[in-house]
Amino acid sequence: MITPKSTTRGLAGTAKILLLALVPCLAGGPGAWAGPALIKEKGCDACHRFSPRDAATPESARGPDLFYAGNKFREKWLVEFLHKPAVVRKAGYITDPGFLEGKPEAPPHVAAPLDEAKTLAGYLTTLKLPGIEEPAGDIDPLSKGNRAKVKILFERNYGCSACHETINLAGKIHGGVSGPSLVDAGNRLTAGWVSRWLKDPKLFLEKGRMPAFKLDDETAAQLVKYILSMKKENLK
Repeated sequence: MITPKSTTRGLAGTAKILLLALVPCLAGGPGAWAGPALIKEKGCDACHRFSPRDAATPESARGPDLFYAGNKFREKWLVEFLHKPAVVRKAGYITDPGFLEGKPEAPPHVAAPLDEAKTLAGYLTTLKLPGIEEPAGDIDPLSKGNRAKVKILFERNYGCSACHETINLAGKIHGGVSGPSLVDAGNRLTAGWVSRWLKDPKLFLEKGRMPAFKLDDETAAQLVKYILSMKKENLK
C-alpha cells in the first residue's frame, strides 16, 4: 500500500537524483547547459564514456574516459585540443584493434569550431570524481640537480619512458608510444590527477596497463613535479 509518507520519501529520492544529475550544469554556469547536447550532437559518446556506471565494460570505449575530465585536464588545453586536435596516443587507445601494432584504426579526432570547443571544454571541466584535490597554490619546480635525480627514478626505477614519450634534459623527445605522450603533460594534466593516477590507476581505469606503484607521498610529489615540467614550449 502506498502511504503519504512513502510517497514523500519517493519524491525526495527522485528529487535527489535529479539534483545530482544537474550538478555539472549548475557548477559550470549557463554554458554548461549546452554541453551535454553538444556532446550528443558531435557524437562524442560514441567513443568516450561520460558516466562511471559504464566503466565496468572497458571494451565499450574507443577513447579515454571523460567522466573525470574535470579532475584530469586543464581547461585551456582542452579548448586547444578540441579546436586543433593533436595526437596524444600514437599507438591508439587500448581497445583499438591496431593497438601496439603501429596501425591504430581509429580515425583522427574531430576538430570543433572555437566556440563549440570552449562550450565542450567548459562542460568537461565539471565532470569530476569526488576526493581528488588540487594542491593549493603553484607547485615549486624541481631544481636542476633534483630534476636529474627524479629523471633516474622516472626512467630507470619505474621505467616510465618505456611506454611514454617524454622530453629529455637536452629538450628532445624520446620514449615509447604504447602509453599517452607526456611531452605536453604540464599544459594538459592537473597535479591532483597525476598524483592520484600514479598511486591508484585502477581508480580511473580498472583494466588498464598502468602499473600500480607503491609510492610514498614524497616520491609521488617529486614525480608529479617532473611530469608537469614537460611542456611542448620546452622542446629544442
